[in-house]
Amino acid sequence: MRIGLAGVGRIGAFHASTLAGLDAVDEVVVADLVPGLAEKVAADQGLSAAPDIEALLRSGIDGLVIATATPGHAPLLRQALAAGIPAFCEKPVAATLDETIALAELAEGSGTPVHIGFQRRFDAGYRRARGAVEAGELGTVHAIRALTHDQEPPHAAYVPTSGGIFRDCSVHDFDIVRFVTGREVETVYATGENKGADFFAAAGDVDTAAALLTLDDGTLVTATSTRYSGGGHDVRMEVMGSAASLAVGLDDSLALRSAEDGVTFPAGPPHASFMQRFLAAYRAELTAFCDVAAGRTPSPCTVHDALQAFRVAEACELSRAQRRLVSMFEIPDAPALTKALR
Repeated sequence: MRIGLAGVGRIGAFHASTLAGLDAVDEVVVADLVPGLAEKVAADQGLSAAPDIEALLRSGIDGLVIATATPGHAPLLRQALAAGIPAFCEKPVAATLDETIALAELAEGSGTPVHIGFQRRFDAGYRRARGAVEAGELGTVHAIRALTHDQEPPHAAYVPTSGGIFRDCSVHDFDIVRFVTGREVETVYATGENKGADFFAAAGDVDTAAALLTLDDGTLVTATSTRYSGGGHDVRMEVMGSAASLAVGLDDSLALRSAEDGVTFPAGPPHASFMQRFLAAYRAELTAFCDVAAGRTPSPCTVHDALQAFRVAEACELSRAQRRLVSMFEIPDAPALTKALR
């Protein structure tokens, strides 16, 4: 199988290395808009390079991994769908809600599979939590705590194009809450503040945020995010039920220390980045994409799924801006697609 990779920045180069190590992949062909970058990554990793992304799309690839900057996602996804090339696309699918809705409808009608990169769906802990909820092991689930705490903030130049902390960071929590519970969000109340670098406020963003979500079965979810978790990269979920509770990420890499005397857990060291935290999940995710591209399995995370997580992030931004409870009925959806999937 020949897999094309568009974009070889930090996450793209990481994906290139992962793809090259998969048994199902015979060749990885990379391309990038930055002159010479694809050739350098290809030489460093023993891969092939296309002269540009257009040439990559014409090179007879069996699947396309889209790992460019966000502005490149939607155009490349449209090109892949038009060419009938199965695509894996990093989130977000597009920078705006309207374009995400349009792409969800386009992808659904195209017959060409699209797999969106929410890697937590392939993490062993989150999959165990989903299984426990499905099997009723926890009894009635009444509350969930989800968090994404980055060890250090991104570069200042990234923030104005990131979409904001809810769309860029907490969106992973919104997706995994849907995945673990099988439920949809009904209402949102969100807030955020800045206590760090000035460039967050200058971009209209916040460096720390919290959201209270109410699911359609009454489950309450708190989701927090921050760009300043100096103790380590911290991504967790706690699912609390009437019969039992289960935690994801409660291991020796936990970026948290006890205030109690004599407690030695966790032993450490903590994770330093999301790529380290989810290394196995990224490999499992791209292995799954190879199965999707080969026609062996349907997409495990569709553009419709990405749209629903993005809608929650939109609701959070609206709630933060207007300091009020927001119903998901206020956030546009893809009506025909939503009706068809019910």
